Amino acid sequence: MSTLQRTRTWLTAHPLALDAALALGVLTCMLAGSFVDPHAQHPDKWGTRTPDAVGITLMVLAAAALVARRRSPLPVLAATSALTLTELVTGDPRAPVAMAAVIALYTVASTTDRPTTWRVGLLTMTALTATAMLVGPAPWYDQENIGIFAWTGMAATAGDAVRSRRAFVAAIRERAERAERTREEEARRRVAEERLRIARDLHDVVAHHIALVNVQAGVAAHVMDKRPDQAKEALAHVREASRSALGELRATVGLLRQSGDPEAPTEPAPGLTRLGELVGTFHSAGLAVDVVRADEGSTLPAAVDLAAYRVIQEALTNVQKHAGTQAKAEVSVVRVGPNVEITVLDDGARNPGGPDSGGAGGGHGLLGMRERVTALGGTLTTGPRYGGGFRVHAILPLTSRTARAEAPARP
Repeated sequence: MSTLQRTRTWLTAHPLALDAALALGVLTCMLAGSFVDPHAQHPDKWGTRTPDAVGITLMVLAAAALVARRRSPLPVLAATSALTLTELVTGDPRAPVAMAAVIALYTVASTTDRPTTWRVGLLTMTALTATAMLVGPAPWYDQENIGIFAWTGMAATAGDAVRSRRAFVAAIRERAERAERTREEEARRRVAEERLRIARDLHDVVAHHIALVNVQAGVAAHVMDKRPDQAKEALAHVREASRSALGELRATVGLLRQSGDPEAPTEPAPGLTRLGELVGTFHSAGLAVDVVRADEGSTLPAAVDLAAYRVIQEALTNVQKHAGTQAKAEVSVVRVGPNVEITVLDDGARNPGGPDSGGAGGGHGLLGMRERVTALGGTLTTGPRYGGGFRVHAILPLTSRTARAEAPARP
């Protein structure tokens, strides 16, 4: 950080010191301006007049009042205006005490509301300009009198513009933060509700049948040697209960799926060994997909293998849904150290607010991918590409706790 940046940071953290520095700068400008006579006849107007003791005192008092401009803007404006009026009435030659009143008026306009700015600004402008025109030794239309009118008007206008911009920026920032909080809370609520619903349905479906299987298996084991016919009957009940449990479990998972999702498979969980079949299904649907693999033929843990397959499947499904069949997709699987990286790119145009488009609305597909990857200790990055299209990038660690335990991914 440079010296200038450190100084600005320190002054921002210490507003009183900043106001003191401003007051010193205004006093320096007023003292310098008091030595200049705008009515001098020769070109070099510097030093053509000298301020008197009263003028210097009024300038020092006005500058000192500016130190408290943030804490008490209206009293500071009143004090600097009174000192300016005193200088206009008694000063000969005049000292530029009005400069302090201009700064104080700007502070009032930038820290209060618009009605207050209009009332205070018009009152200050009228009082200072009228006094300068009435009691000043110069003609009422002199440039010094008109200058007081112009500077006070510009101070009120500039302060009001700064206040409006600050309010606008604060409103935008607050709206964005509120929207972000609402979106995160809604996502967490949906995830919690979905998990609770899945757990409740699975418990209701499986608990009864598993208990029945356990009882019948115990009976079969107990009578196996002495009464084999009864054991066979118990085992038949076990088979029937397990078949019924699988059927109800399949039906429950089917109800939890969204419309358009493929049927729940009965074969073992898929992995990257079936990536060619997956890409073939999209080719058949008219979507051009290029696959690049640089994973060195390594065998992935089952959980990581399934997560990688599901990420690619969901990403390509989103391409087909939201980018259309005219888009082209690229899939890359790369082994990088202890991780495997999955990248899916496409060049299609999407609706920014549509599902799974990475817009403000987000989608359940992206949320599901993120949860699946996060459960393995990985990271998922999604978003639009520069120049058009979309990018999905997942980093899956091969030695995560979930991968070592070979825990199956939830439906």
